[in-house]
Amino acid sequence: MASTPASFVVLKFGGTSVSTAANWRKIREVLKARLAEGVQTVVIHSALSGITDRLEALLALGSDQSIEPALAAIEERHERLSRELGMALPAGVSRHLADLGQIAAGVALVNEVSDRIRARVMATGELMATELGAAWLATEGFEVEWVDARTVLVAEDRPGASEGASILSATCPFAPDAALKARFSKAGRIYLSQGFIASDSGGHTVLLGRGGSDTSGAYFAAKLEALRLEIWTDVPGMFSANPKSVPSARLLKQLHYDEAQEIASSGAKVLHPRCILPVKQYGIPLYVYATQNPAFEGTHITASPAGGDAAQVKAIAIKKGITLVSMESPGMWHQVGFLADVFQIFKQHGLSVDLVSTSETNVTVSLDPAANNLDSVALAALAASLAGLCRTQMIGPCAALSLVGRNIRGILHDLGEAFALFEDQRIYLVSQAANDLNFTFVIDEAQGDRLVSQLHELLIRAALNDVVLGPTWEQLHAPARPEPTPPWWRERRAELLARFAERDAAYVYDTATVRAACRDLTGLKSVSHVHYAMKANPHGALLRAIAAEGIGFDCVARGEIEHLLREVPGLDRGRILFTPNFAPRAEYRWAFEQGFKVTLDNLHPLKEWPVLFAGQSVFVRIDTGRGHGHHAHVRTAGAHTKFGVPLFEVEELERLAAVAGARIVGLHAHTGSGNFSIDNWIEVADVLAGVAARFPEVTVLDLGGGLGVPDKPSRLPVDVEALDAALAAFRVRAPKFQLWLEPGRYLVAAAGVLLARVTQLKGKGAVQYVGVATGMNSLIRPALYGAHHEIVNLTRLGEPLSVTCEVVGPICESADVLGHARQLPVTREGDVLLIATAGAYGHSMSSRYNLREPAEELLF
Repeated sequence: MASTPASFVVLKFGGTSVSTAANWRKIREVLKARLAEGVQTVVIHSALSGITDRLEALLALGSDQSIEPALAAIEERHERLSRELGMALPAGVSRHLADLGQIAAGVALVNEVSDRIRARVMATGELMATELGAAWLATEGFEVEWVDARTVLVAEDRPGASEGASILSATCPFAPDAALKARFSKAGRIYLSQGFIASDSGGHTVLLGRGGSDTSGAYFAAKLEALRLEIWTDVPGMFSANPKSVPSARLLKQLHYDEAQEIASSGAKVLHPRCILPVKQYGIPLYVYATQNPAFEGTHITASPAGGDAAQVKAIAIKKGITLVSMESPGMWHQVGFLADVFQIFKQHGLSVDLVSTSETNVTVSLDPAANNLDSVALAALAASLAGLCRTQMIGPCAALSLVGRNIRGILHDLGEAFALFEDQRIYLVSQAANDLNFTFVIDEAQGDRLVSQLHELLIRAALNDVVLGPTWEQLHAPARPEPTPPWWRERRAELLARFAERDAAYVYDTATVRAACRDLTGLKSVSHVHYAMKANPHGALLRAIAAEGIGFDCVARGEIEHLLREVPGLDRGRILFTPNFAPRAEYRWAFEQGFKVTLDNLHPLKEWPVLFAGQSVFVRIDTGRGHGHHAHVRTAGAHTKFGVPLFEVEELERLAAVAGARIVGLHAHTGSGNFSIDNWIEVADVLAGVAARFPEVTVLDLGGGLGVPDKPSRLPVDVEALDAALAAFRVRAPKFQLWLEPGRYLVAAAGVLLARVTQLKGKGAVQYVGVATGMNSLIRPALYGAHHEIVNLTRLGEPLSVTCEVVGPICESADVLGHARQLPVTREGDVLLIATAGAYGHSMSSRYNLREPAEELLF
């Protein structure tokens, strides 16, 4: 009876993964699981972390330098890991160390390194590491066969490739290999081999290029027609941006091969771009996992990922160190063969072109330092060769910033706000990929990281319930946080219904919840003062509760201040900050006469009413240039918002303040609402501190508010402890400043609910409508901002959620929708729906539109 063909799984482990005993114990458990799965298990792994660099340094030693310390450091690194694993240094490692010493001595003697010698030396790292790994796995009871990758992978000839490239950046054929399958067919045995190395047709060692271990794994997987290739690394998958610079980068749960290749080619370091082709060609799924956290879901790369061909930006990638070569010649217009002549010169200089942009008289191309030698000598030689064809300008250092995803052309109309971020940038080149997988801008390198963060915040971080975008890097690595406590209204359902009685609509506020939110912020050690943005909710009882907790008030109009002083008699005026926007001159005069702190929002008052500001101490609101928040209408910084003095006007601000005799003692910024990333406030603090360098009397940086309030039960609130720690770290860098916060929603949103009685039910085909007695006249946030509020049937709380419906109000507007596609139990006329987190910008923004009275306000 014929035996069943073996099923292979190839696992590639990177250098960090195989460099500690703790990681090897994780690897042991992974291998046990694969063997229990009943698959033939093939392991490919890299040199120990840092060893490849040490080998490079060894080769760079001059003839007058001793090689012994370098060799001793390499040996000690392997001996240390062996000790941690509880075993002596394997004999195979010692043998490779001896060979390395002999080669290094020869190199030192002649003071010359050929490409073949370099390949032999660099291969030693993988050979030693795999000898060590195989030996330890054997001590753990595994049956292990150590395999020299040079007997499996044989480089192919590449016509036109230089000898150096053939030796140091070789490629190998990867067609299915029946002989290799037979060789690796022993059930229960682990076959362990090296990444990065191969041989040529003469049996000499060649390399697959830095990062080539991923490619080795893909070659083995293709030759074995594996069930899957698993890449085990130090990060739990591919992310929507580099997590080191964008902590809110999100895990990409599923990708198409082409998308993964594009992200890898655009600067991501998790995968080597060359590893995609072999698995794609044979339809082998590729999984990226974290060795330290094997339970994380990782990234799955296949030909049919979730989300299909839906148009979507999935990653913001950046490549730095780019050099642009701008070639200009009026003679190129309609000249046959001009580009051929130009690119022939690039070929002669061994330079690989990445992006190309053409016009009638100019061709500009980009050169990637990862693929080219871009030192000044090489670029000067290129310019000299091109001089006979065109005028040449070298531009750099630049960064290539790419929006990566599928069908980008199909969503260009949705990217206008993202493109607006480039308004103040010098854009040297724009490229839209022929395969519709990326849209790339080449800009000054210094602006790259900031733009990546801004674009990510706008296009990716805010996306909810996405089948591709998973948790953020911060969420995956944050210490466990307790589950949020149930909202107050769940525990007080019966009281709410009794208090609501026969009413049709009412806001209900819980003062205990307000007080608890106040204490969250007054407990921050890094923050000197907190001011409540009372426009969020000016209800008198809430103002008194907030004042009793020691919090001040931010007011934006004279009417707010007068209302506040009526509701909180005896309030110290020093706790009031007046921050008007486009207010008339009379309000400023009144505020100064009353002794309130005044915030200047633009230059017009200083320029046109200088006498009013003579001798006054003022705050100034600065537009940091970047807005945050879940919707354009709640982002309050940037060129397309009306708030604040832009950074390019700060010099004029300094001059006008001096002319008027005004003292600038505080700087303020508020970039928007609904922020959950603490990076926002640190960024604001850094910008304001930079501006404060011009104003020596500034002692206060008011970082604004915008602390996000969870709009769904599954979302955790802002981590105020982490915010406190981050702000404390900032204060260490800038100890002269007090830090103030100015929250609105954070203090009152969760404390308020809107109760509304069901009036009518309606069906339109598959769409079901539940109508309630009030709508956008009471709560305009869903219509105005696209805001999400949890909606429950309070009458039937706890019953199965069996109906998907639109929750709508009685206002004669199509936008009068309080919630789209909400899950409710079977609902009846007369039931009471509860709309949560409605304590902020609810009643305060209500109206009598359609001459319908808004919901009244009740207090618990």
